[in-house]
Amino acid sequence: MDWQSLLNTQRLFKDKEEDAARPNYTMDADRIIFSAPFRRLANKTQVHPLHGHDHLRHRMIHSNEVATVGRSLGMQIGAWLEVEKYIGQGEAHRVAGIIHAACLAHDIGNPPFGHSGEESIGKWFAERFQEPRGVFRGIDAGLWPEFEAFEGNAQGFRILTRLEMYRGDYGMDLSAAVLGAFTKYPMTARTRAVLTDHSYVGAKKFGLFDREAKTYARVADRLGLIAETAADGSTWWRRHPLVFLVEAADDICYNIVDLEDGYTARDLSFDQVRDLLLPLIENTPNDDNLGNHTEYEKISHYRALAIGGAIWACVEAFKANHDAIMNGTYSNDLIADSALGPAFARIKKTAREQLFVAPRKTKLEVRGRNVIRNVLDGLLPVFDALAERGWDEAKLPDYERQVVRALELDLRGVTDSYSALHAMTDFVSGMTDRYAVDTAEMLMGR
Repeated sequence: MDWQSLLNTQRLFKDKEEDAARPNYTMDADRIIFSAPFRRLANKTQVHPLHGHDHLRHRMIHSNEVATVGRSLGMQIGAWLEVEKYIGQGEAHRVAGIIHAACLAHDIGNPPFGHSGEESIGKWFAERFQEPRGVFRGIDAGLWPEFEAFEGNAQGFRILTRLEMYRGDYGMDLSAAVLGAFTKYPMTARTRAVLTDHSYVGAKKFGLFDREAKTYARVADRLGLIAETAADGSTWWRRHPLVFLVEAADDICYNIVDLEDGYTARDLSFDQVRDLLLPLIENTPNDDNLGNHTEYEKISHYRALAIGGAIWACVEAFKANHDAIMNGTYSNDLIADSALGPAFARIKKTAREQLFVAPRKTKLEVRGRNVIRNVLDGLLPVFDALAERGWDEAKLPDYERQVVRALELDLRGVTDSYSALHAMTDFVSGMTDRYAVDTAEMLMGR
């Protein structure tokens, strides 16, 4: 791969000459920030679902923090690429701007209640595919994994390229480089299912639904991504190099700020958090130097310094692995490969053993799973009735039409069972945590 092609910021569809004073990646960031799916992130779980503490992070705060770290990574890598003459002078801002926009969108497809929400959606669909009835009949079994292992990354690409702004045509029509930097798993579920080797980092999950695969193929062609052929003849691609920096920005933020939020939620002690953050800081600060700061203020100070140390470490890891990244053979994450890899491993271990299993969090995750199941149970009769009546919304029975009106359910483009199931997941994954609770209660008659 070469950087000139990889930094192609032409739009896929409504392309025109780029304004040097307001480049496409800046407009992309604006389109993402002003979109309804991005606004809804303000009421979606990051780690602590339905928590009453205003200082804990939600998805929108997290996305903005990731974008800030991503921009810093991009400026430093861009400056290095200029020195090495991989890109022209003044192009560092292009690298940073592309990463910034991709980071803003990185969680835009996540459902309510975080990863437990993804699991709940997937299990609900898997149960119904065991004995397909109603709207579940007639769907190609190769497409079942799109729903049985519902993936927020693929939903995010669908939002960006189909659902939002120019709906049904080309979505937000973002620039090729931003879509490339956004896509962590450049393959469909059908393609992933026929791969015998999932060791490549980009094959860990699927990141594209079948319906949006042609759009990504267009992205990959514009960017000159390395294409591979699966056993069934379908195509998948090696990651865009900037994906590793978007992922690093996410890893840096959620690992470090989860500790800060864990302290705020009283799931971790001050000493625990301090001892985990200090190894990330080059010049270890002394508590005494912080005077009469509160423990929370000290943790915030350590968090800021730790993020700076992690950015430096990931930049060095990217430089060290540049050749492998560019030829598509690099298959790790920059955090793990950095000098701070062992320190981050300890943070992840603490999160697994204490943060993610905290009693209050677990109880709310159970509640969230049941909320999502109740919403899907309540929606199913609408889509079953739609399938029975030849996909004619005007022929729906009275109750189902009431549900459509009450929820403002968008049935545009629903013409078969496959598009119907995606309309269901579009609606459910787009809900905020609290709207999901309210909707479940309404549909269950509570």
